[in-house]
Amino acid sequence: MSNHKKFYIDGAWVDPVVPAVLDVIDPSTEEAYTQISLGSAADVDKAVAAAKTAFADFSTWPKDERLALLKRIHAAYLDRFEDIAQAVCQEMGAPIAFARDSQAWAGRGHLEATIEAFERYEFSEKRGSTTVVKEPIGVCALITPWNWPLNQIVCKVAPAIAAGCTVVLKPSEIAPISGIIFSEVMDAAGMPKGVYNMINGTGPDVGQVMAGHPDVDMVSFTGSTRAGVIVAKTAAETVKRVAQELGGKSANILLPDADFEQAVRKGVQGCFGNTGQSCDAPTRMLVPLERQDEALKYAKSEAATFVVGDPRSEGTVLGPVVSQLQFDKIQRLIEAGITEGALLVTGGLGRPETLDRGYYVRPTVFGNVTRDMTIAREEIFGPVLSIMPYKTEEEAIEIANDTVYGLAAYIQSADIQHARKVAAQMRAGSVYLNYPDWDTYAPFGGYKQSGNGREYADWGIHDFLEIKGIVGYGD
Repeated sequence: MSNHKKFYIDGAWVDPVVPAVLDVIDPSTEEAYTQISLGSAADVDKAVAAAKTAFADFSTWPKDERLALLKRIHAAYLDRFEDIAQAVCQEMGAPIAFARDSQAWAGRGHLEATIEAFERYEFSEKRGSTTVVKEPIGVCALITPWNWPLNQIVCKVAPAIAAGCTVVLKPSEIAPISGIIFSEVMDAAGMPKGVYNMINGTGPDVGQVMAGHPDVDMVSFTGSTRAGVIVAKTAAETVKRVAQELGGKSANILLPDADFEQAVRKGVQGCFGNTGQSCDAPTRMLVPLERQDEALKYAKSEAATFVVGDPRSEGTVLGPVVSQLQFDKIQRLIEAGITEGALLVTGGLGRPETLDRGYYVRPTVFGNVTRDMTIAREEIFGPVLSIMPYKTEEEAIEIANDTVYGLAAYIQSADIQHARKVAAQMRAGSVYLNYPDWDTYAPFGGYKQSGNGREYADWGIHDFLEIKGIVGYGD
């Protein structure tokens, strides 16, 4: 029996209090393939009440019992791995190979990183006459996006469980089926009643209600900066903690001594990965002015290798973007790039010529992009790369930091010490030198309007804990 129209509350699959449904659209066909239920404030009240009741007991569980629970979740996740990958492929258009190797793998990787970090985590320490203890913060509202659904769900749920918190999750209603399967994983793992709860719904009708609920102690939100501001303002009324991972406009500085062809090609790959729908994508490639023509040549050549098509095909590299709304936004920004005088190197407006339906975007590269152009300032969230020339290293650093965002930065250089010197000047939460492998143990989060708080491994666990000082001498 499908749970698509149900919520998971207090250890059971339940119907919404007020029936309401939403079509789930396959972005490769533009057609609905299933429906989910949409929640309301009444469903939030039920889920939060269940989580609040469960917290009294679960918060006292010994560490080894919570660790065993996480390991059961990991085992149950592996049992459903292919189902999760297939769901991500259909709900957000991720090419199936990418859905397996990156999207579904992200949930597995973060579970494993959290388990390993939790095994070493200490919840108390002595400082003179004081014992400092770290205690679960309470009931946590977790609001996750559509672009990396399993990554963000597990980055929040796993450390919250490790910390001893109870949770209410709202996955994105745009790509919700992988979140429903994850809830089935949690049920199969033997979750105690009320510890994990899941409601589908819109941001205003469910997410915002969760953020403002008086019995919610913390909100962990990943999404747009615009929505993050609304969540923070709503949560401020009850002075609850808010951790946020928001937008980005990450710079990729190619220093003159970099292996230029490799640096450009890998930069294109990084920008176009996940069809450009990653908040930390290196969307602004900064190159020495005298080598811009060379960079444009390599970028055009690399963009041509991105096979756009049906995400179910093993050979597809670039699937559709997630929705009509995203497609229209990307088209508007490509048009702005052309109108404002950027050099269109490849790609451009409309779908690829071989596709007549689906939210497919042409892999697009612009050159001669200046910092005042719209495509250099707004988060596009599609396969669109802006190549920006610079005259000096100092100017490159200035351009890279000239953004309201600060999620990530990328530095390419043959001299690692030089790269580290430049990295120290980046106003960003993550700086990646010479395209390293994904590290699920590194802290992840942003400066400025890219958010606050950090996720991954022990960094995520810390955000779900309160600090208590118990002061007094004695054995």
